[in-house]
Amino acid sequence: MGFQTGLSGLNASSKNLDVIGHNVANSATVGFKASQAQFADVFAASLSGGGGAQVGIGTRLASVAQQFTQGNISATNNPLDMAINGRGFFRLSDNGAISYTRNGQFQLDKDNNIVTSSGINLTGYQADSAGTVTGALGNIQLNTADIDPSITNTISIGANLDSRMTAPTAPLVAGTLTGVAPNFNAPNPASYNSSTSLSVYDSLGNSHIATFYFVKAPAPAANTWDVLMTVDNGVNDGGEIRTVTSLVFDATGKLTAPLGPPLGYVPSAATNDIAWPAAMGVTTPQLLNYDFAGSTQFGSSFGVNALSQDGFTSGRMAGFSIGSDGTVQGRYTNGQTRTLGQVALANFANPQGLQQMGDNQWTESSSSGAAVVGAPGTASLGVLQASSTEDSNTDLTAELVNMIVAQRAYQANAQTIKTQDAIQQTLMNLR
Repeated sequence: MGFQTGLSGLNASSKNLDVIGHNVANSATVGFKASQAQFADVFAASLSGGGGAQVGIGTRLASVAQQFTQGNISATNNPLDMAINGRGFFRLSDNGAISYTRNGQFQLDKDNNIVTSSGINLTGYQADSAGTVTGALGNIQLNTADIDPSITNTISIGANLDSRMTAPTAPLVAGTLTGVAPNFNAPNPASYNSSTSLSVYDSLGNSHIATFYFVKAPAPAANTWDVLMTVDNGVNDGGEIRTVTSLVFDATGKLTAPLGPPLGYVPSAATNDIAWPAAMGVTTPQLLNYDFAGSTQFGSSFGVNALSQDGFTSGRMAGFSIGSDGTVQGRYTNGQTRTLGQVALANFANPQGLQQMGDNQWTESSSSGAAVVGAPGTASLGVLQASSTEDSNTDLTAELVNMIVAQRAYQANAQTIKTQDAIQQTLMNLR
């Protein structure tokens, strides 16, 4: 029995050293999870039971359990690198064969798919051409096509108009408006009180400068301002001056008209649409809506607090970023962003039941339970940290100490065999 017990101890110590060596060898492997050799004692089987006098016959390797503790997170310069902070695994697909990994070192292949260094696809939720994430799981492919231009439909202006100003009294000149702001003449600054400009876009994405002029009405309409607009200083629309609306304020400087929904909204009308020349080949007339909500008339200098419009020119992808929720956002040269997809994570009831496949990959097994797939940050899933990777969770100090302990155990078991041999030799020498 002594020889068998010592031999089992040698085998156990050797297996333990193998596991420790594997951990040490992968101390620099991204996403690696260290393992622990777990042992069980062995007793000879007996029909009647051994009772309190039963002596064991050694040890055996019960299991090699991986430790799925969090590894340190290190920053990288690759925008496609991702680290999982918390529970979960990246979901991979190799022509339909699903596997899982904690190694977040990814790159793009020739078809703009996000793949591992082995060329295996990262999976996630797809996004349609409008940038809306769908519920369909599939390979994440970055759409690098240009963004189509979008025509300007709504212009929003929030400004403070100086209540201390008086109505302009510039002399009427040929070609100016009559009826509303009769003394207005765009080239003459004395014919209006204030102005501001912004870019608007036609149906082909061409940029044009729209200039808004604010003209205070004379008494008794002291709290009324006429708003007029020109486009490209009249170059592309025949010099037409548009009467947009009249803004009316109460005695506290708050906007009371126009009353369109919401307050200050002016819907498209023939008087303020843009009639482009046919030679430009764009949609004409261009229907425009205006939103002056938030405009005020206080006793302070003119100032624009908000100025925006909803159009943009075409754009090419300038880069992309990945959010903590796994959303892949494309950035374009026209200042727009668009969702290109969302990384999915998977979790298991028993991660230690996963089948190791090498190459930092695991597959589902009956012991692990079925994969629960979701977006990062939901349910029990961790969040993503972009431009980062998760280091191996191997504790080198602890492994080196464990190595010494395993070495001593090996020597002690060898000494057991040596002692048993000496005893047997003593018996053989009896006469």
